[in-house]
Amino acid sequence: MTPEVRTHRLLLTPYTPGDEEAFVALFQDVRVSRWMGEGPSTEAEHRALFGRVFTKVYARGLFDVWAVREGAATVGHAEIKPTPESGGHEIVYALAPGAWGRGLGTELAEALVAQGFGRLGLREVYATVAAENVPSLTLLRHIGFRPVRDIEEADGSTTRLLIRTRAQRDGEAGSGR
Repeated sequence: MTPEVRTHRLLLTPYTPGDEEAFVALFQDVRVSRWMGEGPSTEAEHRALFGRVFTKVYARGLFDVWAVREGAATVGHAEIKPTPESGGHEIVYALAPGAWGRGLGTELAEALVAQGFGRLGLREVYATVAAENVPSLTLLRHIGFRPVRDIEEADGSTTRLLIRTRAQRDGEAGSGR
């Protein structure tokens, strides 16, 4: 069961059916969706994806996925899940443009990393980011992620795989492996 997670300004909660419009609005905003998965999709595809959060992810306990709230407003989306690209668990997060530039992305990413190292007991957490997504790469490097390798995508674009180890979080030297 996906737990609630509180940070200084954010509350991460499991989605409810009433969150569908906010979810679709977030992923329909091309400023957000251009960096997510395969990029922008149709509204119908986003509604189907929202449905799968309940019918697959939550129903089967596959991984943690949250609505990100600031006060009463839903301002983002977050996940931590196993991925074949990393061979481990990857953090995934998206914030609505109205939430950008106030440090919420850093707060959210740190909360996801803490879930990985704490509740999930992981020794390392990964992130994949489009090479052109400089703000996300900067944020992740700022909180201790380091590059592992570049992944060349079928469309010719490059995705960067980054890692943060438990040792880095604990302030120890070395890779933590």
